[in-house]
Amino acid sequence: MSVRVRYAPSPTGYQHIGSVRTALYNYLYARRMGGTFLLRIEDTDRKRLVPDALQDIYDTFAWLGFRWTEGPDVGGPHAPYFQSERLQAYQARAEELISKGRAYRCYCTAERLEGLRKQQEAGEGADPSAQGYDRHCRSLPESERKALEASGTPSVVRLAVPLEGATTFTDALLGEITVENRAVSPDPVLLKSDGFPTYHLGVVVDDHLMEITHVMRGQEWLPSAPIHFLLYRAFGWEPPAFCHLPTIMGKDGHKLSKRLGATSVRDFRAKGYLPEALLNCIAMVGWSFDGQRELFTLNELEELFSLERLNKSPGVFDYEKLDWFNGMYIRSRSRSELAALIAPWLAQAGLPSADAAVLEGVAGLVQERVKTLAEVPAMARFIFEEPAAPAAGDLVPKKGDAASAITALQRLRDLLPSLDGTAEESEARLRALAEELGVKLGDLLMPLRVAVTGSRVSPPLVESIRVMGAEAARRRTDRAIEILKTSIGR
Repeated sequence: MSVRVRYAPSPTGYQHIGSVRTALYNYLYARRMGGTFLLRIEDTDRKRLVPDALQDIYDTFAWLGFRWTEGPDVGGPHAPYFQSERLQAYQARAEELISKGRAYRCYCTAERLEGLRKQQEAGEGADPSAQGYDRHCRSLPESERKALEASGTPSVVRLAVPLEGATTFTDALLGEITVENRAVSPDPVLLKSDGFPTYHLGVVVDDHLMEITHVMRGQEWLPSAPIHFLLYRAFGWEPPAFCHLPTIMGKDGHKLSKRLGATSVRDFRAKGYLPEALLNCIAMVGWSFDGQRELFTLNELEELFSLERLNKSPGVFDYEKLDWFNGMYIRSRSRSELAALIAPWLAQAGLPSADAAVLEGVAGLVQERVKTLAEVPAMARFIFEEPAAPAAGDLVPKKGDAASAITALQRLRDLLPSLDGTAEESEARLRALAEELGVKLGDLLMPLRVAVTGSRVSPPLVESIRVMGAEAARRRTDRAIEILKTSIGR
């Protein structure tokens, strides 16, 4: 049988690290096994839908560079499946379970259920198995049931969980798991009063009808697994193979959350991370190839991924590691590729547009120095805009004085046009000048660095001057000389 897997997000929030890893692992497994990867939008929780969450799902796939390979004809090739367009299938299956005696209609009002909840919460020492729904409608007399139905009383459909015995299933990662039926959520709702399925009914019916062979999802769904296996048994269907993926934790040992930093893909994108870096980092949270290699392209992951290399223990999402991945991928880009990536960030920061040569020059200045694209505008702003006038004291080296700084800047000003040769030639000229003036090269260049870039810390100075042009550097140098002269009354 050909492998068929799915990613089934709910558009009730934005795509985050955990959901992307689930999508990625399903995609990689399908590619490795020559199977099919489909996208199913589980949009039946109508009250919690977020208006732009569906678009966020599409945008996430487009940005990360992989997508699903099957979908219904409606909406174009490879459109996703939508549960909200399949209501008749769930309703029919709910009626089937009722006819088999494996489910029943519940007419309890929201007020009764709320009162039951409060009563249970107030009870001390209560039997944990007695918590939750009390199965009030499970044994309603037929006459009362017919009367409620005739009166048009709203109802839901609940699964009749067996009161005895246990449910056993095998997980590809965790092994055999047995849960006593009395510990399963008592008679969960399958079909809501509005005709929409709950997660339990929708996921089981869809996975069966779509012939899903393997279900890979996070371990937060493990408590739902007994309910789903009971449903498969009630329908008489063969369940797919299950694999509950390890939990994603922060470095502090707690579940990953926004208090540690970004968690949604759109947040990482807005912070200047590259899609391949984020994918690479996510792939390593719970999976490893040989325990040593860490850098993988998407194509390489497609060839190497396997369930056997998943880890049982929780995986740690390390933000510092992501910075390292991102820096590595930034440095792997050609200057022209990086120039194209940084151009939107410069424009977003309000910096003037520049031609390809300048952008490639900026790319060369920052490539070895930034961890994210978001850092580029601040680092390169001086290329496009003249920095604020420096204070005279900032232009003087620690062991120097204003007069010697003026002399250094005047000599450097005259040398600027000749710094367009090779790096070796430029360095030789600067060292010769430093030797002539009897100062260290760093002390010679410090006033020029502040004059040109506005800071004592900057990208390589000579390369920066080449990118901005000698004329712009000369104007800034002249301004610095005048500031120093004014400070000593010349």
